[in-house]
Amino acid sequence: MGNQVEKLTHINYAEVPTSDPNGFDPDGDGTRIGVSYIFSNDDDDHDQDDNLDHFPPDSRPVNHEEKPFDPEDELECAIYYRDECVYERSCGSPSLSAESLLAKCRPGDLLEFVATGQYPHWAVYVGDFQVVHLHRAEIQNNFLTDVSQGRKGRIVNGLYRHRALPPEVIVRNAMDHVGTRDRDLCWRNSECFAAWCRFGRREFKIGGEIRIGKQPYKLKLLFSEKKSHVLEFQCLEDVIMEKRRNDQIGKGAVMQELANHLNATYNCSERW
Repeated sequence: MGNQVEKLTHINYAEVPTSDPNGFDPDGDGTRIGVSYIFSNDDDDHDQDDNLDHFPPDSRPVNHEEKPFDPEDELECAIYYRDECVYERSCGSPSLSAESLLAKCRPGDLLEFVATGQYPHWAVYVGDFQVVHLHRAEIQNNFLTDVSQGRKGRIVNGLYRHRALPPEVIVRNAMDHVGTRDRDLCWRNSECFAAWCRFGRREFKIGGEIRIGKQPYKLKLLFSEKKSHVLEFQCLEDVIMEKRRNDQIGKGAVMQELANHLNATYNCSERW
C-alpha cells in the first residue's frame, strides 16, 4: 500500500507524556498519555512462538524451562473505561503444568500460557484436549499440550469483567474462525482473539473503536500499595498491547524504564 508503515516500533516512556508513579505530576498538567499502536502487531504471534511450527511433534523442544515463570516479576494492573474497571489482574494467580490444567478446563474457558521474558499466549479451550488460538498470523486448532510448549498455564476467565457468552457460543466463535489468516484476521494478538470469542465485544477487534481525541481508557500499573502509575489510551486494543509489553519485560524492567524517564524529565526541567 504505497509507503505505508508496516509496523511502528514501540515508543518508550521517554517519548510520551507521563507522570510520577506516586501520582505526583511535576509539571502540574496531569497529562498521562499512552502509546497508539496504529500499525503495530503483537510480537506474540511472530517471535517467541515461532518454533511451534518448525519442529515435528516428537522433536519439539521444551525451551521454556530455562526461564520458568516468576510470579514475583508479574505486574499487577487494572484497565478502566471512564470510571468502570473492565479488567483487573492481581499477583499470585497459580499457574499449572499443561497436564494439570487439562484436568480443570471446561469448554469455553480462556487459557493463558506464561513464561519469563515472553508475551503471554492466550487460547480458548474447545474440549477434547484441544484449544483454538491465534498463532503466527493464523487461527489454529491444536492440542493444549502442544500449544503450551512446556509453559505453565492458567484459566483466566475472570480477568475481564464483561459478561461471558454461553460456552457453546464461545466454542463456536473460536471454531468458526479456524484457518483465518493474514489480512483476513480481525485481531492483533492471541489475547484479543480469545477475549472476543468469550465476550463477543467489538472493542477486541482491530478498528473496533474509532480513535478520536478523547482517551477514555486508563491502564493503572500497581507497583506497590503506595506506588502506582496511570497511562491513558484511545482504545482497548492499544491498552492491551501496552499491558502485554509490560508482561513480556516484567515488573522490574517497567519500574526501571519509568524511573529513567522521570529522572530525565526532572534533569531537563532543572536546566530550563
